[in-house]
Amino acid sequence: MFAGFVATLAMTALMYMGPMMGMPKMDIAGMLGSLFNGMEMVGGYSLQWWMGIVLHFINGAIIFPLIYVFILHQVLPGPNVVKGMTWGFILFVLAQVMVMPMMGMGFFTSAAPNQMMMVMGSLIGHLLYGAVFGGLAAAAQPEGATLLEAQ
Repeated sequence: MFAGFVATLAMTALMYMGPMMGMPKMDIAGMLGSLFNGMEMVGGYSLQWWMGIVLHFINGAIIFPLIYVFILHQVLPGPNVVKGMTWGFILFVLAQVMVMPMMGMGFFTSAAPNQMMMVMGSLIGHLLYGAVFGGLAAAAQPEGATLLEAQ
């Protein structure tokens, strides 16, 4: 779960620093917080914003790593970093197909201004999450042990 927490932290930092690198603003906490605010985007540090960031970290540090360790690690091909990036890509697709439409952003963020940049930013963030997660999970894995045994 440490790997998931650090990977979530890396993805979150990238998303919030994105505008400094020419990417559009992507407020993960605000978007997820809208789930607790009648689907209206929340800003600042409102209660709903904090609920969104907590949900983001519960998903990234606990739920997604458990799914990966117990279900996907054994079936995904390649070394651990590649497996992690594949998991990150799967999460990206799920976010674009299920979560974004639920939040009123449309399929593959089609209702957002600057759609292509938003989609690319999300893809880069999820691939970063996967690479960091896969790399740290591999580092925690003792020689000859499976990832499940290392947990």
